[in-house]
Amino acid sequence: GGATGMTGELFREETYLRDAPARVAAHTPEGGVILDNSLFYPTGGGQPGDSGWLTWDKQELSIATTVRDRDSGRIALVPAEPRALPPVGAYVTQELDWDRRHKHMRVHTALHLLSVVIPHPVTGGQISASHGRLDFNMPDAPQDRAELEEALNHFVSLDARVSEDWITEAELDAAPELVKTMSVAPPRGRGDIRLIRIGDAQDPIDLQPCGGTHVARTGEIGALRLGKIEKKGRLNRRVYVHLGG
Repeated sequence: GGATGMTGELFREETYLRDAPARVAAHTPEGGVILDNSLFYPTGGGQPGDSGWLTWDKQELSIATTVRDRDSGRIALVPAEPRALPPVGAYVTQELDWDRRHKHMRVHTALHLLSVVIPHPVTGGQISASHGRLDFNMPDAPQDRAELEEALNHFVSLDARVSEDWITEAELDAAPELVKTMSVAPPRGRGDIRLIRIGDAQDPIDLQPCGGTHVARTGEIGALRLGKIEKKGRLNRRVYVHLGG
């Protein structure tokens, strides 16, 4: 779907797809490759862009990261080294570095759980393949680390379903109680809002606007370890959470 001229966003519809065919739609002036339907997630919302490979005609191009092209808004795959790009119009196979992406998915869902066990406003976040962090608007460091870690791992052990929902801004306006459930205020003026729900619809563990990729169930995250808690200003605490393995 999406507007004319926009890259299709296959990563949204098929979070677990590891490879897919595509056609080269364009090259960016910087040497990036724009496909007609991107399996690769572009850097955004604290989640790094996907890496992987493009293959065509017995040739292979290693992709270091993926970004949204500043000029066109389309998704551009950034090659790891300066090499001949697949020509515009060429059919290619795009293949994700799946291990890295799946870790991003596990960490991203874990951060949503972190925002539940620490119920303070979130001011930022960052994801890597081994850990993630959220910045909270909170004056004092949380006291009981062991309790927080236990609560995180309890949500993991529930193996709760993670699903997505779309609502319009008008629906959101008509249901202000939704905003209380959501730990992050949704971006306005972009049309429909994508929500990520953890748990069942009647009584979700968490519900918040998010454009990232997530695991299908919390059990997939695996054991979590609470990392360091840093003071980043009078009202800001940075809290790290690490994947167990």
